[in-house]
Amino acid sequence: MVKQRADAPDGFFEAEAAGLRWLGEPAAGGGARVVRVVAAGAGRIELERIHEGRPTPAGARAFGAALAVTHAAGAAAFGAPPDGWDGPLFIGRRALPVAHESSWGRFYARDRVLPYLSIAVDAGGVTSSQLPVIREAIDRVAAGEFDDDEPPARLHGDLWNGNLLWDDRGGVLIDPAAHGGHRETDLAMLALFGAPYLEEIVAGYDTARPLRAGWRGRIPVHQLHPLAVHAAGHGPSYGVALADAARATLAL
Repeated sequence: MVKQRADAPDGFFEAEAAGLRWLGEPAAGGGARVVRVVAAGAGRIELERIHEGRPTPAGARAFGAALAVTHAAGAAAFGAPPDGWDGPLFIGRRALPVAHESSWGRFYARDRVLPYLSIAVDAGGVTSSQLPVIREAIDRVAAGEFDDDEPPARLHGDLWNGNLLWDDRGGVLIDPAAHGGHRETDLAMLALFGAPYLEEIVAGYDTARPLRAGWRGRIPVHQLHPLAVHAAGHGPSYGVALADAARATLAL
């Protein structure tokens, strides 16, 4: 399968290829399957074709366990790019800041929420009345209130259900925004857009690498990033959802 984009920024498809290869490294040791890169270059990437099928509860549980192994492969720092890649990162068509941060909260607030919040405000996706509660939640995150001793995980980074395909062997990851982050962020994005058999995915994950107590309550914290990205480009309904997630964050 070939994806082409004549107006692709420099490094756009090369970043995708680097992310796929990095995420694919743990697959040999039980990590999540990743679509294979055939070739990548300026304005073009060629990938293996996945012959899609239906997800099953057993396949979802196996995928969850495999995702835990991928996350555990780690990253150099919060915000770090895939090993060996020193070019730009992207989420969808937007630039994704690179960081080398030791504090997850500082990284997440500064590099995953604030850049897209400013765009969303300018685009009308977030209103002036919504902004104070969102900024208050971001300040709490930046202050380290949700930091823990988890090491940087090897994240897919854009793990909504459209980037998780299913074939007769189970789940396959595509189209990442791969970077070092908190492992709960990938799970929160799966929850945000309704992955099939999500509870089976979580059960498989938790069996392989138990999640920290209270992780479900922290889902809104980890949804601030994708909601800010969507509020920047997909309309005011996502600004409403972003403000709701901010209120839920403040209630923790």
